[in-house]
Amino acid sequence: MFDKAKVTALLMLASMMYMSPSLALEVNITKDLPFVVTVHNGHEVKIQRIQDQNHVLTGGYSKTSRKCPPFCVQPMQVAPGVTTVGEAELLDFLAHKVNQGTGVLIDARTASWFKQGTIPGSINIPFKTFSKDSSDLVKASALAKFGVSRKDGGGSLLSSFKSFLSGNPDMSDVWDFTKAKELLLWCNGPWCGQSPHAIRGLLDLGYPAEKLFYYRGGMQAWQSLGLTVVKVE
Repeated sequence: MFDKAKVTALLMLASMMYMSPSLALEVNITKDLPFVVTVHNGHEVKIQRIQDQNHVLTGGYSKTSRKCPPFCVQPMQVAPGVTTVGEAELLDFLAHKVNQGTGVLIDARTASWFKQGTIPGSINIPFKTFSKDSSDLVKASALAKFGVSRKDGGGSLLSSFKSFLSGNPDMSDVWDFTKAKELLLWCNGPWCGQSPHAIRGLLDLGYPAEKLFYYRGGMQAWQSLGLTVVKVE
């Protein structure tokens, strides 16, 4: 649960910073949004854009070309029913879903990428977690973080047998998505297939498509806008 007094104080501070000419940021996120506050690893983090207007990208995210495959341009719609979002929507998701405990922001990259820096408020669940060759125990551990549990008995014997005969197993008979949280997944950018892979894996398990969101821009777009990145301790 969040401390209402602390949240109110933060909102007041945000309002004061925006209204005061001496404290106002020159580089806002949107016209009316200077920053967003969230929690990462138990610490409050303020997400804002780099104020140095001469700042440019360096390192890996300044590259324009990567060998394809595997680094191929991803489609705008990763799967039917899954909504693709931009930075403004991601920040709104942080403020109104993650901060309220009803949503999860997922860095679907491998651990080595995650350790180099991530979007504040993200948790790292590597994309292969939901693959067919991943164990049920690994899947269950991850899904539990989203409010998903295994149904008693893992579904009826009859329905499981019918699914086996059809060659099209019904995973919704195994997992209970009644209390499933909304998930927003991202990876390295429009050329990265890790979060799309994870999304398709979740859909195969029966996760409701309307509760899945895809930030296609990923770390490439996030850094190109000078938004806050946190290093993993």
